[in-house]
This record gives sequence, C-alpha cells and structure tokens, in this order.
Amino acid sequence: MRAAVIVFPGSNCDRDLAVAFENAGFRVSMVWHKETDLPDGIDIVGVPGGFSFGDYLRCGAIAARSPIVRAVQAHCDAGGYALGICNGFQVLTETGLLPGALLRNANLKYICRTVALRVETTDSLFTRDYGRGQLIQVPIAHHDGNYHADDETLARLEGEARVAFTYADNPNGSARDIAGILSENRRVLGMMPHPERAADARHGGTDGVALFRALGGILAPA
Repeated sequence: MRAAVIVFPGSNCDRDLAVAFENAGFRVSMVWHKETDLPDGIDIVGVPGGFSFGDYLRCGAIAARSPIVRAVQAHCDAGGYALGICNGFQVLTETGLLPGALLRNANLKYICRTVALRVETTDSLFTRDYGRGQLIQVPIAHHDGNYHADDETLARLEGEARVAFTYADNPNGSARDIAGILSENRRVLGMMPHPERAADARHGGTDGVALFRALGGILAPA
C-alpha cells in the first residue's frame, strides 16, 4: 500500500499524517507542491494541515493552484482515494473536489482543543471501523473551520449520507454542525479535526486510529 502526503510551504502536519499512514502499514512518499506527478502506485493522497502559503488570499486558495494539485485531481477523478485534514480540507474545497467553503470561526478566534465528534455514517472506507452515532475525541486547531454551503448542497450532503462527522458541541459555527464530508463517490474525505493527532496513546488519545486502520486494511493487496 502506498500513500502520498503533499507538502506545501507552511504545511506543519505533514509528518504527523505520514506517521499515521506508516503505522497503518503504508509506504509513504512526501511530495513537494511543485512536482507535477504523483509517484506510481499511489493508493491514497493525504493533504495535511498547516498554513499553506501563509493562508494568504483565502485558506488553501494558493495551494489549490500548485502544480501537484492537478495530479491529485486526476487521481481522484480516476477513482483514487484522498484525505484532506484541516488546511487540507480547505484545499479540497478550493479545488472543487469537495463542495462548500471554510469560513472564519464564528467567534473570530483560533481554537485549539480536543472536541467530541459524532460519526454520522459508516458507509465509507474512512469510517467503516466506527459505529454510527459513536462519539470520538479528536483535536481541532483552526481559525477558519466554519463549514458553509448553500441550503441545496447541505440538504444533498445529508440526504446522501455524505456528512462523515459532526461536532457534538459546535465550536466554530459550522452549518448543521458539520466537521467532515465525503465526495459523491465516497472516496474523498475532508475534515477539520485532526485524526492523525489522535493516533498515538502517548499523545493523549487513539480515537483516530480506526480511520487509518480501516484504510490500511481495505487497501491492502489481496
């Protein structure tokens, strides 16, 4: 199994994401944003958290126009898997791979703490090792995590069970408490909370392990 983790200027969660993939059995390639192609044989692309390009313009807007992102889009268009976390979620919305946008937190403050998430669907590779309705503890660290979309899009996400996670106690004003969403083919997940920071007991929690374990188990060669 092979994972690629994209690195932009300002990424700061790339190593954490790589370690979480490695612990799930992946061979990981770190891919600089100026590359034009992904390595051969990539099963999943990780777009990590951080402050790509200093969050100038809009968070993720410049990163979404980096050369490597065209290869990420092609990977996803061909049915490949992708996981965007925090700034990575912002990048995925800027590319149009996921709908909606991440706005400034409702209280206009940066938030960094562990929050409770509710698993809204187990019908995805990312969430299949959780129970529907299960509450998990996952850290957040963002200033622009307030998910919004028009009413039609929100209704479609809920009606198609594409809301992967919601906040049990909404910290940032996200519409309908949304913390993470899936693409139409359910192979792309964007989420603001950091499961890679909840994948080692020494770091205070392991509720993110099930996400990476499921990816590693299902994508493993037969």
